[in-house]
Amino acid sequence: MTRRLIISEMLSDGGSVEVTTNDPDDRTNTTAIRSHLTHIAMMFSDGDFSTPMFIHDSIPPGVTTMKLMKSAIHYSYQDISSGGKVRIKSDDPVAVAAIHDFLRFQINEHHTGDSLEVATH
Repeated sequence: MTRRLIISEMLSDGGSVEVTTNDPDDRTNTTAIRSHLTHIAMMFSDGDFSTPMFIHDSIPPGVTTMKLMKSAIHYSYQDISSGGKVRIKSDDPVAVAAIHDFLRFQINEHHTGDSLEVATH
């Protein structure tokens, strides 16, 4: 199986999680990633965070608030080269803080090396 690359980015209105294969010709894993992330975006929109809770064997930081504020948070999926991206955004500062807590946890748990700071662009 081709190793998957996970990238998280924190933005002023939330952030995003991207998952790609290392091999752009690996159609099988690209399709699997896209299917998984499409499903994740739908689950999160419904306030269902059971997948990250199962994977990490705990409730990730930010999840409780994200569940409570699900109507204030918007999730969208898009295909990207060799994978997919889930964009998470909100206009509510409390929701944005929870999103950032969740993304920082993902960055640390998956050892992505991504910045823990909010991007200024």
